[in-house]
Amino acid sequence: MDPIANPATPEAAFGVEAVKLALADHAASNAAINALEPFMTDAKWDRGELTLTVAPETIVDASNAAKAAGYNFFEDLTAVDWYPTEPRFQVSYSLLSHTFKQRLRVVARVAEGESIASITGVWPAANFYEREVFDLFGVNFTGHPRLTRIMMPDNWNGHPLRKDYPVEGYR
Repeated sequence: MDPIANPATPEAAFGVEAVKLALADHAASNAAINALEPFMTDAKWDRGELTLTVAPETIVDASNAAKAAGYNFFEDLTAVDWYPTEPRFQVSYSLLSHTFKQRLRVVARVAEGESIASITGVWPAANFYEREVFDLFGVNFTGHPRLTRIMMPDNWNGHPLRKDYPVEGYR
């Protein structure tokens, strides 16, 4: 099989039902899938990584559900700009379960101009990560305790990690 034409591994599963079937004997992944199923819009299992896509308006509930399912450690939050695709931004949350020794990626897609709720009430450690995503991508987190720039100067125009940002900056 050509890895360029089909980059997925043979054991990869795409879609909620396919992932549930592929991971029927996997306790950690089943805990996450069962807890987040009411919020999931898609799922992917590839290269030993579980990615669950949730609707952006359910991110706080999904975070609480993941935490209750044993994913007790917030590792990281980042974003990807899929310009010109809509919804434009993918906000990715990396979680870890010390009990299961398993990582989980929770993804929410956000359109330009839309907001996503802050998860600082669930994991206070998300504070600076959300500020970084706001600063570099322009994704707004509603309910954030202090959503201000963290890397760029306060008077900076634009968000430098957007794909439509000029290479040499605005002049």
